[in-house]
Amino acid sequence: MTEPVTPAAIFQLGMGFWGSKTLLSAVDLDVFTELAAGPLDLDALTLKLGLHERGARDFFDALVALGMLERNGGLYSNTAETGLFLDRNKPTYVGGLLEMANHRLYRFWGGLTEALRTGQPQNEIASGGDLFATMYADPQILEEFLEAMTGVSLGAANAIAAAFPFDRYASFADIGCAQGGLTVAIANAYGHLSATGFDLAPVGPIFEKYVRGFGLSDRVSFQAGNFFCDPLPEADVLIMGHILHDWNLEQKEALVAKAHAALKPGGALIIYDAIIDDDRRENSFGLLMSLNMLIETPGGFDYTGAECIGWLRKAGFTQTRVEPLGGADSMIVGVK
Repeated sequence: MTEPVTPAAIFQLGMGFWGSKTLLSAVDLDVFTELAAGPLDLDALTLKLGLHERGARDFFDALVALGMLERNGGLYSNTAETGLFLDRNKPTYVGGLLEMANHRLYRFWGGLTEALRTGQPQNEIASGGDLFATMYADPQILEEFLEAMTGVSLGAANAIAAAFPFDRYASFADIGCAQGGLTVAIANAYGHLSATGFDLAPVGPIFEKYVRGFGLSDRVSFQAGNFFCDPLPEADVLIMGHILHDWNLEQKEALVAKAHAALKPGGALIIYDAIIDDDRRENSFGLLMSLNMLIETPGGFDYTGAECIGWLRKAGFTQTRVEPLGGADSMIVGVK
């Protein structure tokens, strides 16, 4: 007997924003951080979060049905995953990305149809603004963005620290370091390394505060600069994480070539993004991230491993490889 064909999967995907917004609101309301202290019943959790009773029961039970909460004996509690990754008091918190998605991306994705028709961004750029200028001019928006970059990078950062032979090198520089999630993860894993975080000047105080929190200020420093205009830091290894996808093809190739020129022979460039599989069938996160670049940037797009290897070889890198990092991210390594 064959299974009947139904529209269930179509409806599940088409109405997926219901579940997405429920999770984003739960992060914004600190549901998971409140429950980190222990299970609570409906009335206590509703009171703690300051919610109206009309929607609270459906909200919490929807999170149970979505696998984001557990409910036993009338008490709500975190799952293993939400307790680890969505409690903002833990260093493993990745909710910064979801906070940014809730406050910025959710409304801009309402313009996807228009973006597909016009090829034009649908964020601040659509009204004559500039994405990075807007974010970097507002300290609150900037800090949320940088925390989001830590959230989306932590898993890849730990995987890179485990997979790449940093023991062969003395120093590395994180190009576009944001808050410093990757910089700290690698410096923590290798006590002999000196590290530089390289980003625009407003990032400096936020980066340095984050580094101080891990007691790494003696080995990790910040260097202000624009990676298109200013010299890259001197280091044995350069890392570009979630950077290349922001830019058009010409800019991508220029950044790869600049990294090659800055490295000494034997030096390495690590690039990581949500690398799309070469057949463009499996990494849905990478493909959707590329659509996000359509909405957020004038020319950015995500790319396959084969495409990036081509840019590295064009720049002069002779040893190249692609390594999955778990989840959607992969790293591409080029050795000069």
